[in-house]
Amino acid sequence: MSLHKNLEEVTRMECVDFFGVADLSPAKRTIHEQGGDIVSQYPRSISIGIILPYAIVDELPNRQELGVAVNYRNIYDVTNQRLDMITAKLSGLLQKEGYKALPVPASERFDDERICAVFSHKLAANLAGLGWIGKSCMLITPENGPRVRWSTVLTDAPLEVTGKPLQVQCGDCMECVDICPVNALNGEPFRENEPREARYDARKCEEYLSGDEGEEWNVCGLCIYICPHGRKLKRLSIQID
Repeated sequence: MSLHKNLEEVTRMECVDFFGVADLSPAKRTIHEQGGDIVSQYPRSISIGIILPYAIVDELPNRQELGVAVNYRNIYDVTNQRLDMITAKLSGLLQKEGYKALPVPASERFDDERICAVFSHKLAANLAGLGWIGKSCMLITPENGPRVRWSTVLTDAPLEVTGKPLQVQCGDCMECVDICPVNALNGEPFRENEPREARYDARKCEEYLSGDEGEEWNVCGLCIYICPHGRKLKRLSIQID
């Protein structure tokens, strides 16, 4: 079995929903600007994604209720832990084959000023052909919208690239923009040559989620909930039933 197939099989056995490999060379400058030499030295990335439970995401409009908030925060944390365990395993396999591998944590702050991680998981997943970056600044998959958590392994292994960025399918939709409680999104579409700040104010989200009112379980996720590309599966299920 080839290394690529072996890695893919491991993710399948771990019940991972999305797997993709990207060539990072087109985004090397952007990657370096965000994370520096640590991450920009790698020519390939492996993206893995796990779908969040729809039953929990669909309750987010009631996020002020403690049970809803606790359930969402818990599944968010558990899914991140699962992703980190799997990327550690993939990195170990790559290293045994003689390649360098750097697992990037699913959710760890690297820069408090810019409010960002050391590497963009959505960038890697986008380049791997798993989705497009929507007006919400999240990775939108055709199958599940933004209801997916992502993690990445950076490597120098010459793995086969699985795809290319998908065409943006947001159209005139502004649901994520309209539902945002702090107006953090302005509706501008993703453009490769523009910074995140051109369409998204991360500081507004940060302040909202910090729980200014002392709410320990303050959560949001409304842009995840409302995206039609995620909600369409629910509609199809109702029609089938």
